[in-house]
Amino acid sequence: MADIFPPLTAAQVDAKIKVDEKVDYSNLPCPVPYEELHREALMSLRSDNFEGLRFDFTRALNQKFSLSHSVMMGPTEIPSQSSETIKIPTAHYEFGANYYDPKLLLIGRVMTDGRLSARVKADLTEKLVVKANAQITNEQHQSQAMFNFDYMGSDYRAQLQLGQSALIGATYIQFPLIRLAMT
Repeated sequence: MADIFPPLTAAQVDAKIKVDEKVDYSNLPCPVPYEELHREALMSLRSDNFEGLRFDFTRALNQKFSLSHSVMMGPTEIPSQSSETIKIPTAHYEFGANYYDPKLLLIGRVMTDGRLSARVKADLTEKLVVKANAQITNEQHQSQAMFNFDYMGSDYRAQLQLGQSALIGATYIQFPLIRLAMT
């Protein structure tokens, strides 16, 4: 009988030991925020095709402050009534300034078409984070702003979103407490 069954390999022995280990389901880490789940799914499912030229240059002035320059030349796709998209050649320059601190992040961008975008992330406490995003344009009623308040509990994460035009959103993610009876 010993000749019929081959000896166990090291990988099979390690897998058997891992199956026998018990998992403490009452002590799981806090889940990731909802927007990170959404971003990962979007990046996995969306193809990122780029046509044209892009040049980015970032210069760190010190450990907390940096400046960036970006030049992009390529077509902008505009949907039309027919099945074809219209491509209009465009080029623009973008200037950015970044401030990084362990508890505060400030990012600002100015584009040649007159748009200004700004992002702020502030860790108020170990469990409470405030984020703000804004995009200001020259066109009337096209500017946008949004505020996020994230609270991280021991095994859950809650988020409240407030934006212009009466945008209100709330998310709550919690690890389930599952108790398995091992026999």
